[in-house]
Amino acid sequence: MAKKKETKKETKSILTKSSHEFLRNYLNNSSPTGFESTGQKLWIDYLKPYIDDYFFDNYGTAVGVINPKAEFKVVIEAHADEISWFVNYITNDGFIYLRRNGGSDHMIAPSKRVNIYTDKGIVKAVFGWPAIHVRDAAKEEPPSLKNIFLDCGCNTKKEVEELGIHVGCVITYEDEFMVLNDRYYVGRALDNRVGGFMIAEVARLLKESKTKLPFGLYIVNSVQEEVGLRGAEMITHTIKPNVAIITDVCHDTQSPMMNKISSGDLACGKGPVLTYGPAVQNNLLKLIIEAAKGNKIPFQRAAASRATGTDTDAFAYSVGGVPSALISLPLRYMHTTVESVHKDDVENVIKLIFQSLKAIKNNHDFKYIKK
Repeated sequence: MAKKKETKKETKSILTKSSHEFLRNYLNNSSPTGFESTGQKLWIDYLKPYIDDYFFDNYGTAVGVINPKAEFKVVIEAHADEISWFVNYITNDGFIYLRRNGGSDHMIAPSKRVNIYTDKGIVKAVFGWPAIHVRDAAKEEPPSLKNIFLDCGCNTKKEVEELGIHVGCVITYEDEFMVLNDRYYVGRALDNRVGGFMIAEVARLLKESKTKLPFGLYIVNSVQEEVGLRGAEMITHTIKPNVAIITDVCHDTQSPMMNKISSGDLACGKGPVLTYGPAVQNNLLKLIIEAAKGNKIPFQRAAASRATGTDTDAFAYSVGGVPSALISLPLRYMHTTVESVHKDDVENVIKLIFQSLKAIKNNHDFKYIKK
């Protein structure tokens, strides 16, 4: 008797049509460091049906709250800001030189289209670059902050200024969201608006599953991570949480030119990455690992030395020490306009945060050394 062919069982997606629409709109919206307000309003508007209350702090960090009267407070957090540029100098013949706002990569800039944000609205511009025909191959000059420039179609400094452009105007790339081979979400600023998307989806799942939490849950979308974890630093003092679970991106190391020896062996499609390091509280990490194993959620492991380089550090070392842990999403081509994450990993990060929250009991004892 012939054996029946085994077919792979399709796992139903936890994301809805509305989820995907929000993801596309949220990623296409700009949210440069220090100018995150439009993205934060978009995020809060999506979150409102799933929370009891919300607020913004003085610098724009957005917080949705479930059970706001509860004494025990748990944070799930991502950061909202994206890397960008500032106008730094306008030449007499109308070209614009720049200064970084966060870790913007000068190597990818030539030939990119950008939006310059002014009081008169968005002005379009391009990063110009000399044609290959006129460059000296023997003395090829690589892109740097000294030679990359914007061209907004003007011939004089006066024309540039008449468009509303001045020193301090912020600039973002124009590239938009796409899906690659039905596997990868691709676009600029997935670092880390995809994190904001994931924690918003956790709130949706809690509401739709009618999960009752025995603590206050603070869904935090922080500003200014790209310039020193500043938003997280500020909001920790405001909320004074008992526990914090942070989500951010980390490097997929499978593509060419990546070094597994220094960066670890991490792959898109193989699940969330859980980090070991001084800022990560071991008891909370253990709870998350048990939640992953108990719910058959694949995960990977990474090690950090002095710091994770994420908002985990800001939460961990604030207000007397907040037990904190980091759940990372593997990402290819960080700080470019084609940042890429695997759809399965996005869903598994959402599931892991959701199941970890369900595992936290009221007044859970996360003390590292118990009496």
